[in-house]
Amino acid sequence: MVESAPARQRSWWGWGWADQALRASEIDALAPLVAAQLDTAVQRRDPVRVGDLDLRRPRIEAPAALRRICSTDPRERAGHAYGKSFRDVVRAFHGEVAAPPDVVARPGDETELASLLDWCGSNDVAVVPYGAGSSVVGGVETGGKWAEGYRAVVSVDLGGISGVLEVDRTSRAARIAGGTTGPDIEAQLRPHGLTLRHYPQSFEFSTLGGWIATRSGGHFATNRTHIEDFVESTRLLTPSGPMESRRLPGSGAGPSPDRLVAGSEGILGVITEAWMRLQERPVHKASASVRFADFDAGVEACRRLGQGSLWPTNCRLLDPSEAAANAGGSGEAILVLGFESAHEPVDGPMALALECCADAGGDVGAGVRVREQGTGEGGDGPVDAADAWRSSFMRAPYLRDAMVALGCIAETFETAVTWDRFADLHHSVTSTAEASLRSVCGGGTVSCRFTHVYPDGAAPYFTVLAASRHGEQLAMWDEVKSAVSEAIIDAGGTITHHHAVGRDHRQAYDRQRPELFAQALSAARRTLDPQGVMNPGVLVDP
Repeated sequence: MVESAPARQRSWWGWGWADQALRASEIDALAPLVAAQLDTAVQRRDPVRVGDLDLRRPRIEAPAALRRICSTDPRERAGHAYGKSFRDVVRAFHGEVAAPPDVVARPGDETELASLLDWCGSNDVAVVPYGAGSSVVGGVETGGKWAEGYRAVVSVDLGGISGVLEVDRTSRAARIAGGTTGPDIEAQLRPHGLTLRHYPQSFEFSTLGGWIATRSGGHFATNRTHIEDFVESTRLLTPSGPMESRRLPGSGAGPSPDRLVAGSEGILGVITEAWMRLQERPVHKASASVRFADFDAGVEACRRLGQGSLWPTNCRLLDPSEAAANAGGSGEAILVLGFESAHEPVDGPMALALECCADAGGDVGAGVRVREQGTGEGGDGPVDAADAWRSSFMRAPYLRDAMVALGCIAETFETAVTWDRFADLHHSVTSTAEASLRSVCGGGTVSCRFTHVYPDGAAPYFTVLAASRHGEQLAMWDEVKSAVSEAIIDAGGTITHHHAVGRDHRQAYDRQRPELFAQALSAARRTLDPQGVMNPGVLVDP
């Protein structure tokens, strides 16, 4: 008899697959490089083993009718206590899991989910929709002051409600279950020659429902940048019943129910399925990297590209520090450009984009690699900055976890702002972060890149690396994060462009939104969730 291979395990405390994390020997080899960069000693520690956790006992037992879909297994509870933000990973790494969910539920269909929501609403049990657990803003955390008013907390994992359920080839759309992960969506659409083509950094460990609930930003750096651009209709299961919108290519019939669902972050109900607009799979692709002597020239090139209606698929500007760390740069900013099409070669749009970059002062000749795939052109030559950046991008969360093991602060924050305010925001946020790092950590590095570019503005994404001390990482980061958040809001930016609000951004979000809108959102919640059990503490107060 042939034994089946053991199921691959997710890391309970850190990012992604446990077998993809950096090994202790690799972290030890990394330590002197980090110490040299930060000019301070660093020390590796090992994460607490899940078997050594002293978890609080479950405070409630699921009724007999739901026990089949509910678990109180310690690893399950510990793994669902947090998402994957820096704050989450640090606490889990050190075994600080004070408030795990009492129960982890995995409904297999809407009937089981409806029964679960009914039980929770009738017993004062908070419901935290988990998605695939990749929230980086406290969106799936099961503890905190908000939880004190509830009898217990249930984390709802929608992995059992998944799959591409129906494909409408004529309309080029598909009905997809909310718990379907990115790889499964693409694998099931591939035989139809179609693609959703939404690739956030969390692609492998996030779900369609999670993308919609958090207004996820994805593959396209211009034009159709967020998941709601691809939503045709949604089905939301609320404690008051299902709410399903009509499939339409567009409508002017009042406020859109889909726009209410998108970004609702679990406070109104659980997204069980959605009809999504699809595309033909791209055949023609071109990529290039353009170097700029200074970051400001690259910013100007991005503004021209954003307003030039060329709609590059990739338009990610890396400042000199970001370029040196992730794209082989040596003191210059690098713009990573890409175009793709299912129908026509893209060498024409790429040539126009490169001309635009040259007019803004970019070096489009040295080290540029343009590839036209599907036409027999190009494909040879050295790996360029675009390839290096893509590889670094997907590996970054695992490297972040290694920094946690070394007792460092390694975190990001992102925003969006109009072009007229960008220079002031960039200066204010960078100088505030650097000053705060000097005050709190004795120094550190701050780098910036663009993730998305619009005709009227851009979405800058900042990365912070600093020395800290095991046991003080969270307090030190929280002080830096607070200062940076103030700077973002004061400079006219949004507290989040694509990471969502969660619990980490609540204070700044309260300042950003109109107060009457907050009241209207609370009223909508009271209608759909009368008992106030859905993801309390996120977006609005219970």
